[in-house]
Amino acid sequence: MNIEKDRVVAIHYKLTDDQGAVIDSSEGHGPLTYLHGAQGIIPGLEKALEGHAPGDSLEVTVQPEEAYGEVNPEMIQQVPRAAMAGIDNLAPGMALQADDGSGNVHHVVVKEVGEEMVTIDANHPLAGQVLHFDITVDSVREATPEEIAHGHVH
Repeated sequence: MNIEKDRVVAIHYKLTDDQGAVIDSSEGHGPLTYLHGAQGIIPGLEKALEGHAPGDSLEVTVQPEEAYGEVNPEMIQQVPRAAMAGIDNLAPGMALQADDGSGNVHHVVVKEVGEEMVTIDANHPLAGQVLHFDITVDSVREATPEEIAHGHVH
């Protein structure tokens, strides 16, 4: 059975950056399972997997615009350090959840800590990066009506 819309797909993968450093892998975790066509994985990878079958192996390079987008400078902001009161050992690289005051929670990374201001970045950590995947298709099956209705695998 080939990969197409509304099929449940399980893949083993290794994700590396342009320098070959491993960013993520399914090794030791079992395959990644998703509903094809439901935007559960990045668009460039989903397009590359279309039509493949269990046992197929492929190498896929995904450009930022087909992954997590380019870095958006508007998502890098300076906020008063006082807004971070109560956070112990505030340091660059720290991942935080920030409430925008409208009830929306954003994942941000601290980029710089100054005496009065903190620079935070709400871009996806892989924004702006070319992603390289080594993929092996493990299995493909028809999705259940419930999975299709809910837009994800059960």
